Amino acid sequence: MRVALVTGGARGIGAAIASRLVTEGYAVAVAGRRAPDALPEGQSFLPMDVGDPDQVGAGFATLAARFGRLDALVNNAGLAGTDTLAPDDHALWHAVMATNLHGAYYCAKAALPVLPDGTGRIVTIASVLGLRGVPDQAPYVAAKHGVIGLTRALALAAAPRGITVNAICPGWVDTDMAEARFAALGITRAQAEQGVPTGRMTSPEQVADLVAFLLRPSSGSLTGLALPIDGGSLVLP
Repeated sequence: MRVALVTGGARGIGAAIASRLVTEGYAVAVAGRRAPDALPEGQSFLPMDVGDPDQVGAGFATLAARFGRLDALVNNAGLAGTDTLAPDDHALWHAVMATNLHGAYYCAKAALPVLPDGTGRIVTIASVLGLRGVPDQAPYVAAKHGVIGLTRALALAAAPRGITVNAICPGWVDTDMAEARFAALGITRAQAEQGVPTGRMTSPEQVADLVAFLLRPSSGSLTGLALPIDGGSLVLP
């Protein structure tokens, strides 16, 4: 059986990805800081703070002992927050960088030596904010831009082995994190959807569908991509 590791896979987009990969025939390890109350059949919990390289190393050792292989890594763990740019407050910057960018790097470094040549896959959940900017999320925007650069570099490094590395760039996705951002921005869901050309948010399942597509053997020529899934938001002037 093929094995996939999904970081931040216990809720939101990550939970949808984990569930979809089970239907694709994967045994799924769900990595996170805290164990969920329960996981669906076909999924198991792997304790890991992706921003801590020692925990990543220990997590991958546990993964190897449990499954003996890894076929796909989905870097989904993420952290957002409003940045006031206060001169004496750097906590959010470091926290966002540790989870979103450093975590993707540590996990990819740990995964590449054990992914199989020809069929190994890495997919990172970036953001449309990795392709453009907004004024109140400097750490998040910088981290997601970094994730896309990391994806392009790793894609070239892994290409001789036939391993693909891609990023997915969602816009507004219907999750608890989006609801928290609406509250922080002082907007409603309806107002957010008015800014999407299709008039609706992306569902976690739609993101999961795209991940599943990129993991398939037929996607072996797709690498180094940053694929928007945002209802056409990036097309707007």
